[in-house]
Amino acid sequence: MTNLLNAFKKYIQQEKLYQPNTQWLLAISGGVDSIVLLHLCLQANIPVILAHANFQLRGEESNRDEDFVNQLATQHQLPIHVKRFDTKAYTIENKLSIQVAARELRYSWFKDLTLALSNGEGKKAKQLYIATAHHADDNIETVLINFFKGTGISGLHGILPKQNHIIRPLLFANKQQIIEYAKENNLSWVEDSSNATDAYTRNVIRHQLMPVLEKIFPTVQQNLQQNILKFRDAEILYQQALQQWIKKLCTHKNQECYIPVNRLVQLPAAQTILFEIIRTYHFTSAQVQDAWALTTADSGKWIQSPTHRIIRNRAWLIITPLQSSQTQHIVIDHFDDVVHYPEGIVQAKNVSAEKCNIEANTQIAYLDAKHIHFPLLLRPWTQGDYFYPLGLGKKKKLSRFFIDQKLSLPEKEKVWVLEMNKKIIWIIGYRIDDRFKVTPQTKTVLKIERRPQ
Repeated sequence: MTNLLNAFKKYIQQEKLYQPNTQWLLAISGGVDSIVLLHLCLQANIPVILAHANFQLRGEESNRDEDFVNQLATQHQLPIHVKRFDTKAYTIENKLSIQVAARELRYSWFKDLTLALSNGEGKKAKQLYIATAHHADDNIETVLINFFKGTGISGLHGILPKQNHIIRPLLFANKQQIIEYAKENNLSWVEDSSNATDAYTRNVIRHQLMPVLEKIFPTVQQNLQQNILKFRDAEILYQQALQQWIKKLCTHKNQECYIPVNRLVQLPAAQTILFEIIRTYHFTSAQVQDAWALTTADSGKWIQSPTHRIIRNRAWLIITPLQSSQTQHIVIDHFDDVVHYPEGIVQAKNVSAEKCNIEANTQIAYLDAKHIHFPLLLRPWTQGDYFYPLGLGKKKKLSRFFIDQKLSLPEKEKVWVLEMNKKIIWIIGYRIDDRFKVTPQTKTVLKIERRPQ
């Protein structure tokens, strides 16, 4: 079927998948797809190195596949690399599905292999690309899965022909064309028995959904392939417009992202823009409505992903990393100790009161040294903490003090205190305790400075 070979050559040229200074590391399973890809490469004079992953999931069948590709490499005098994986153990250890585990193992190995081969001694450096045998049917199934999962427009472009160092030179061809080509060229291949089961979502779509759709819409495959190409172009325009809105909307401070609620709700397609912002912080499409509900929620309301929280704080939505659950307590034993903690560096020094020029700086605490006894304890504040704010002269809970200071929840979570004998002497960066202030009778000042890391 010379038409498939010509289409193959045209496709790799159109998508710029092969250049004279490149070489392909061809992922070969022994199935018909990778066998046809190998044959097309040989016919098109594209140099390849074979790579076979044995996941050891199908007993003797897995070993049969490995023997088959080894014989194929010998037949065509091609270099081949084979690796066996304990996939089941990896699945249990990392709490993954078999499919996800196999994909992680495979691509991690491919990446390591391309690096090792690219740096091989005595070899002329060639750029290596990992070539997989994904075809049009795989692409359609991927788009349908993404559509049903609600991944947004970025999931509708399907499998890209080139993504970093991974290329898919068979995306132009469907399964039927691949099988016809294999039969016409008398190619041999092995069948993976797991492809016949409906235990996997992809196989359910392949065996049950697509046949029904083809009865209703006889040209559904061609239509979906054309739509995938349109979606790819639409996403380019979509991303350009989206990034302009995000740039205007979001303000980044340290590791936090600030979104002004009033501006957000007035934007066209505001919920879509919000989804695209929060998905980079591991929020799912199912959480979009909860995130949107924060635009009308009271201050302090929040939702979280595995890594971040979105907090409503007055006129803002603030995306902030989750804080570590480990509470740290750091002891300062001596003057001049330089102490590192998550929010910066703290250092204490004794200074003569006569030589001390007291500045109005919240990052420096000036205390009467005669009232301070080491060791001091540096720790995060906790509910129930209280102190005597400078100038007030009476006790106040830190939680109430923070409300007066109009601190957001992320700002509160970063507050540390300096404590002596269970008495807070300084809320770092905010206020000292009135009981330890410098007075006209002070002879020695303990100057404690907080600096960024």
